[in-house]
Amino acid sequence: MALQDKYINPFTDFGFKKLFGSEPNKDLLIDFLNQVLPGKHRIQDLTYARTEQLGNTEADRKAIFDLYCIGDNGERFIVEMQKAKQNFFKDRSVYYASFPIQEQAKKGDWNYQLGAVYMVGILDFTFSEDEAAHEVRHEVQLKDQKCRVFYDKLTYIYLEMPNFKKTEAELQSNFDKWMYVLQQLPYLQNRPTALQERVFQRLFEAAEIAKFTPDDKVKYEESLKYYRDLKNVVDTSFDEGKIEGKIEGKIEGKIEGKIEGKIEGKIEGKIEGKIEIARQMKSEGEPIEKIIRFTGLSLEEIERL
Repeated sequence: MALQDKYINPFTDFGFKKLFGSEPNKDLLIDFLNQVLPGKHRIQDLTYARTEQLGNTEADRKAIFDLYCIGDNGERFIVEMQKAKQNFFKDRSVYYASFPIQEQAKKGDWNYQLGAVYMVGILDFTFSEDEAAHEVRHEVQLKDQKCRVFYDKLTYIYLEMPNFKKTEAELQSNFDKWMYVLQQLPYLQNRPTALQERVFQRLFEAAEIAKFTPDDKVKYEESLKYYRDLKNVVDTSFDEGKIEGKIEGKIEGKIEGKIEGKIEGKIEGKIEGKIEIARQMKSEGEPIEKIIRFTGLSLEEIERL
């Protein structure tokens, strides 16, 4: 951790849960969710629930959420901080959302009425198919062939943080302010003039590293190191993939060679990067489910490392 760092990095596991996953800071999570949820939905209160979700039998695959909360009206909120691209990330989102749906089942006579389920993903990357759109917030619901909402109780919200480009002077809404503070918090030395609301005063107080206990400082340093290692491995593997692809393509001297080289280089670079991440996580004793979630590798691939 650099000596000049004053505030925590919310993209680290420890930082994210320190700010949003503890009862004393519940008001921060409520305010944040109220900015990213559909306008018709406002949370007054919520309760933290167990983040580890078990299947119906021991053989079933389980899921571990970053945060899982239940609103005062019975709504379920899964909040995930995703640091790196992952194969089948959208599939995992759908799979995760199935747990809070199933847990609402009641024994005996039941009319199948369900509370709303929201899957909120804060992404430190952009969707590859959305690279030209530059949208920050995506809201996804189940629709019919005429794009009419078929079911409004299951909503996926994704925040592509790299697409947020506003400066402090350009911040208008509280949504803008939340995106800005999540993105810029570890680089700030003082609370910006545009973030004078009470909720941001609370956030900056909770995020100040100097106020941490010695034990929390150690945990944060470990979490920060892991985040930086992960980011470096992913960035390096992506860059190496591009370089390998260009070199291989030039050797072929044909358009087909260039295309094939770029594709193969990117794929090989990404796979090698994921294997390196998995190997490091495994050596540090991280749970297998977490390694699968971060890398997208299968259980068999991880066990062979």
